[in-house]
This record gives sequence, C-alpha cells and structure tokens, in this order.
Amino acid sequence: LFLKRSAATGGTLLAPAMACAHKHAAPKPLFEISLAEWSLHKTLFSKKMTNLDFPQVSKEKFGITAVEYVNQFFKDKATDQKYLTELKKRCDDLGVTSLLIMIDGEGHLGEAEESRRKQVIDNHKKWVEAAKVLGCHSIRVNAHGVGKSDEEKAANTTKGLRGLSEFGQQHDINVIVENHGGLSSNGKWLSKVLKDVELPNCGSLPDFGNFGGYDRYMGIRELMPFTKGVSAKSHNFDGRGNETRTDYVKALKLVLDAGYRGHVGIEYEGRKISEEAGILATKKLLLAVRNQLAKNYS
Repeated sequence: LFLKRSAATGGTLLAPAMACAHKHAAPKPLFEISLAEWSLHKTLFSKKMTNLDFPQVSKEKFGITAVEYVNQFFKDKATDQKYLTELKKRCDDLGVTSLLIMIDGEGHLGEAEESRRKQVIDNHKKWVEAAKVLGCHSIRVNAHGVGKSDEEKAANTTKGLRGLSEFGQQHDINVIVENHGGLSSNGKWLSKVLKDVELPNCGSLPDFGNFGGYDRYMGIRELMPFTKGVSAKSHNFDGRGNETRTDYVKALKLVLDAGYRGHVGIEYEGRKISEEAGILATKKLLLAVRNQLAKNYS
C-alpha cells in the first residue's frame, strides 16, 4: 500500500485515496466463464472460421476471454511451433487465456495390450507439449477402457492415465478426463479410476450433459473432488431461459459446494437455435445463476 509520513508525528498514514479504492474493490466472482470451441463446431467444419480465429471470436462476439480448444480443428499442428506461436501471440494480444485442449482421435488410453497402450500415451504427448506452449493448464482426454470386465477396463485405464500424467508432470500440465460416453459416463467408475491413478495432475472435467442414463447430479458430485474444470453443456432453453435437460442451479451448487472457483466452460450443442444464440443463451443463464447464488457463497 502507498504510505505517507505525517510531518507532525513522524508516523505513517494510509493515503486516503488508496484506502477508498481498497474499500470498494469489486468482489471476485464465484466462477469465471470460458468458451469451449466445440460450441462453434458447425462454423469451424464449414470453414467459416478457423482455429486461429477462435480467440478473437470468443472475445469480440461473446465477451469471453478464456478459451478451450478442440484438437480436431488443428490436428496437424500439434508440433508446428510457428503455428502454435502465432496462436499464442493472438491470445496475448487480445488478452485471452488458453485453458485446455480437448483431445480426440489419438486412441484409447485404457488399451489392454501394453505396447498398444504405450503407443496411445505417446500419441498424446505432443498435445501435452502443445498445451504447454499455449499456456494451458490441461489437456482433456477420454477414458474408454478395454478389457473383459469393468474392473479390467478400470485397471488398464488407470495405467494409461498414470503413464500420460507422469509425462504431463514434467511439463506442469494436467491430464483431465471428461465423462464422455461408455464407462467414463459412470461417475462411480471414473472417480475410482482417478483415485487409483494417485497423481495430483490427473483429474476430471465434469460435463453436465454427458452422463447418458447415469444420474448427472450424482455424477457431478462424484467427479468434483478431482476436477480441474467444469463443462456447462447446453442444448435447449425454455421460455424463462433455463436449460431444459440440466437444472443449472442444482448443478452449479454441487460445483460450488465442492469448493471449485475456477472456469465453467460453455459447450453448446443444440440445434433449435444458432450456435451464436446458443452460446449467448448459455452465458446469460450462467451469469444469472452466478448472481443468484452469490449471496450463499463467500
């Protein structure tokens, strides 16, 4: 703090202007909002925008300054340092933070055969390194185990996640698993796998909408102890702006009750309204719920 000395006493007094500014400092929001690139997958697949455009679109069109990439939209650029440097520069110039890269298409980390599992781990390493260049904290992976029983699939997945997470530790990158179909959508199964990995940089990315027939609220609660991020999946909205499949108040209470105060990522997948409208509707809902819950959490 800026201090000034009293001529009369020789003591120090807090400068009044600084005291006032400190007193009225804005409180930190319960969570920040980020944008998952998959929300714009139709636009990206149609070539109306590119991955390099994503940070600017996120900030200028949606007012969101934290982004979550999907590797499908720059799958041949993982080791292209010129490309990654350009993407990082665009983010820096815009004041946009890169949070994570969602990884698909690199194989099953829970392969039963050790040589195949090692190959899949190696396939993911380039994305750990790319995430480091971009300033991300994590890569999101899938945990679809291979084996004759759920227990065997869990054991194989644990081995694969541990191997990749050990590599991630060398780069200060988390390896986080999303409930994304198959056994990974079973919160009890996935939480046990993450516990058994026994590495602090191996965690979860609970997605509100990817639990299939499993109780989504139970699943969120089970995955929150391991979470490094949260994905607010949205499809459709009712006349009051609420998501029709997920009770956002109930879901976000579970998130906040677990002590999480990081980013909640918008991932719109609906078809009834445009991607732009869906992203904005999800953001509006998240802000409304954040304001509603603010009085209940410090």
